[in-house]
Amino acid sequence: MNHPPSPTTGIDASEEPVYTWRPTPEQVERANVTRLASTHGIDGIEALRKASVHDVGWYWDAVVRDLDLRFRAPYSEVLDVGRGISHPDWFIGGSLNIVDSCLTRWTAEAASAGRAAIVHETEDGRVTSMTYAELEEQVTRAAAGLRRLGVRRGDAVALFLPMIPEAAVTVYAVARLGAVIVPLFSGFAPTAIASRLQDADVKVVVTADGTVRRRRTLGLLPLLAEALVDCPTVTSVVVVDNVEAASEESVRQHGTSVVSWVDLIDSDPAEGGEVAEMGADDVLLLAYTSGTTGRPKGAVHTHAGFLVKTASEVAYSFDVSAGDVFCWVTDMGWIMGPLSIIGTHANGATLLLYEGSPDVPDLGRLWQLVQRHRVTMLGVSPTLIRTLRLTEAVAEIPDLSSVRTLGSTGEPWDPDSYEWLARDLFGGRVPVINFSGGTEVGGSFLAPYPVEEIRSCSLGGPSLGMDVDVVDDSGASIRGEVGELVCRQPWPAMTRGVWKDEERYQEAYWSTFPGMWRHGDYALVEGGQWFIRGRSDDVMNVAGKRLAPAEIEAVLVTHPAVSEAAAVGVPDETKGEAVWAFWVPRPDAEADVSEELREMVAREVGKPFAPSLVRRVERLPKTRSQKIMRRAVRAAALGIDPGDLAGAENPEAIDEIRAAVADD
Repeated sequence: MNHPPSPTTGIDASEEPVYTWRPTPEQVERANVTRLASTHGIDGIEALRKASVHDVGWYWDAVVRDLDLRFRAPYSEVLDVGRGISHPDWFIGGSLNIVDSCLTRWTAEAASAGRAAIVHETEDGRVTSMTYAELEEQVTRAAAGLRRLGVRRGDAVALFLPMIPEAAVTVYAVARLGAVIVPLFSGFAPTAIASRLQDADVKVVVTADGTVRRRRTLGLLPLLAEALVDCPTVTSVVVVDNVEAASEESVRQHGTSVVSWVDLIDSDPAEGGEVAEMGADDVLLLAYTSGTTGRPKGAVHTHAGFLVKTASEVAYSFDVSAGDVFCWVTDMGWIMGPLSIIGTHANGATLLLYEGSPDVPDLGRLWQLVQRHRVTMLGVSPTLIRTLRLTEAVAEIPDLSSVRTLGSTGEPWDPDSYEWLARDLFGGRVPVINFSGGTEVGGSFLAPYPVEEIRSCSLGGPSLGMDVDVVDDSGASIRGEVGELVCRQPWPAMTRGVWKDEERYQEAYWSTFPGMWRHGDYALVEGGQWFIRGRSDDVMNVAGKRLAPAEIEAVLVTHPAVSEAAAVGVPDETKGEAVWAFWVPRPDAEADVSEELREMVAREVGKPFAPSLVRRVERLPKTRSQKIMRRAVRAAALGIDPGDLAGAENPEAIDEIRAAVADD
């Protein structure tokens, strides 16, 4: 049974949701977050949520102690906001390095040193693995090699790599030296690569010759070579011979020295020196976000802040412990790449890296991956699941009994896809931890926990330690209607600014509501549950009524001919904005059902919100993590510049949308 959204909430408020996950007493008792609450005499997740924001300093100190995160010098105070809420100081006086908590603590004992730290599978099925002891040795050798190339404390090292073991090794090797990690999306074009290398003043780039995706070999080295024309600060490039895809001569011709990965790690570990002791607020990484205009924004994350936040996300939201297997289909260029690496290893678990497309050779590939490696926490995106729903028709589902938690982020769910995954495929036995945050957050703002009831498509409530709220245009709290998502207190992984651009930092996050972080998402709190309704700049204003794209899309994808859809707002003289919709057919759909879809929206959401244009297309522009790029859809539909498309996996889809509109 389908339950389309109401025009104001995106859920049918007239009846109970089709599906609600309810934990068993055993699941509640064994959860990591229950241990944390019980240690402090707190009963239940809601009481813990309240306590965590009543005194955020107390909460984040409790996290450090519960997860045994390692500080070399203890901090004297958890939080100081003397410089203002937009410039907090955390763990004052404390020193550390992330390798202490993610590697050294596990290699100190034989049992954990021999545990798998990384398992890597390629698209063609080749599997390699690395224990914690082997990972630490590789990290020490790589750090020594980078030191030979002149990398010192504070220097920037970029990672232009697919999800391969060398990506994790490089993260820790750079951190070990006290240098700054700059992860880049492996699908970036030369211009996007160059803009980030320039902004960060990168000294060394670690890359691979190429990767394989959808059975096609994609060269990374030629793209980097073209970018280096405009990047004079780059002195050396380290190349992982991953697929034997390209020659290194294209890089050398720019006067840049080239070192093979094999030669880099063929180093005396002693040459790497001691692990750098870093201040709690020293920079760990620059995570770049793409803007619609202007240069990308470099979100600044620190050793202590990023470690504490990501470790807590993996431990409490995803309920991962030592010996578990964590897998998220992502890329180093998205925040989930670094979060997966550091958060997983801070908890002593195994990180499964998959290099390739999750639907090759067929739509059952992801489930086969789960069975083969006994994955306990699986991260997906709603768009990926909408595609994989077709699995029912093409493959027998493997054994998924190892999975205890499902993770999701990046975009709103539609009820049909959510319930197919949670209720039908997994039999209602595991929670969907649908969390929302972002690059600048260093994790989540909102997340359910595996110890509470979770309604279909819900984000549960505020993440622990996150004093979030939904407000109207005046900054007043609202419930039962859509408003802006804000945060009223700082948190450890909050970006410490936009790299080299204080004005842009203040304008982006602090200028709309003084004293509150404005995240740029529209959200709804209803019945005690939280829902994201899309980015503020995606939300449409139709005849004075705010309408999120997800509310239209949730109706469109209930049609049996539709596999996925995107709705955007376009200028309209009468309504202010009108809705245009684009849909992708399922493989067996032949007829153009565009008119039926328009009528469905009129019937289920309301006639004023019926799309004035509905078009069938063969694909929608997406990121590598399968998020639909609505900004690019809207720009293509209007025939205007789509802005930065560096994160698009299939930019050719934009031409299809232009053509579909031109046929009008």
